[in-house]
Amino acid sequence: MNAVIIIPARYASSRLPGKPLLNETGKPLIQHTYERAKKSVAERVIVATDDARIAEAVAGFGGDAVMTSASHESGTARVAEAARDLSAEIIINMQGDEPETNPDHLNQLIDLHANAMNASVPAFASTLVCPFAATPISGSGSPEDSACVKVVLSRDPAGIRRALYFSRAVVPYPREAAGMVIDPTGHFLHIGIYAFSRESLQQFTQLPIGSLEDVEKLEQLRILEAGQSIAASVVENAPPGIDTPEDYTAFVKRYCTTANA
Repeated sequence: MNAVIIIPARYASSRLPGKPLLNETGKPLIQHTYERAKKSVAERVIVATDDARIAEAVAGFGGDAVMTSASHESGTARVAEAARDLSAEIIINMQGDEPETNPDHLNQLIDLHANAMNASVPAFASTLVCPFAATPISGSGSPEDSACVKVVLSRDPAGIRRALYFSRAVVPYPREAAGMVIDPTGHFLHIGIYAFSRESLQQFTQLPIGSLEDVEKLEQLRILEAGQSIAASVVENAPPGIDTPEDYTAFVKRYCTTANA
C-alpha cells in the first residue's frame, strides 16, 4: 500500500518557542525529522504548518510543506486537513520534534497498518510501543512518570496486537509493589506515531471527545471509547523527543558527536 508521512509543525511551544526552526546543528530541527522520514518507504513526506516561517524553512531545504488552518487544537487535526485531498491509502502522523526516529520503525508501522486494515476485524489506526526497559537513549523515563504514556496490549496469535488501554498512570499496576519503585519490565511505553487510512483519519476528526480522553488528556482514547481498535507493534526503543531546551542541547551534542565520528 502506498503511504504518505505528514509531519504537523507549529511555531508556538510553551517550553521551547520556535522549536521547528532551532538550528544549532546547521539545520532546522524540522529538517532533521523530515530527512529521517524520507529514508522510509513512504512515497511522500509533507510538513503541515500554519506558520509561514516554517513553510519557508521547509522550502529552503527542498522539502514539501502545505499551509493549514491556525485553528486546529491538535496535530492530528492538522494532519487530517493536509491529507484531505491525498490519494494515499496510509497516512502516517509523525511528530516533528523527534529527529532521531528510526526509519525502519516507520516502515514497520506502515507494514503493520497495511495488515491491520485487512484483518478480519480491521484496525481504525496503528501505532508503535517499546519496552520501558529499553536502551538508555530511548528517553523512556519511568513507568511512574505521568509524562510517559503507558499502554496495555492484547495477545494475538495472528500477529497483530491491539491496544487495550493507554494511561498516564502505571498500567498494569503491580498490586504487591505498592510503595516501592516499579520494575519497568513488562511495561510498555507508547510512541506517539500513528498510521491511519485516509478515511479513518477524516473520521477521527468527527469523533466526539469522550470522558476517558477528557480525564487523561490522551486523544487516542477517543478511538477506543468509540469502540474502535488500535493495532500496535513493539520496537526496541523510542526516539528521544525534544520538549525542553535541555532536550535540544542533548540532541545537538549527540548529532555533533556522530557527525564528527
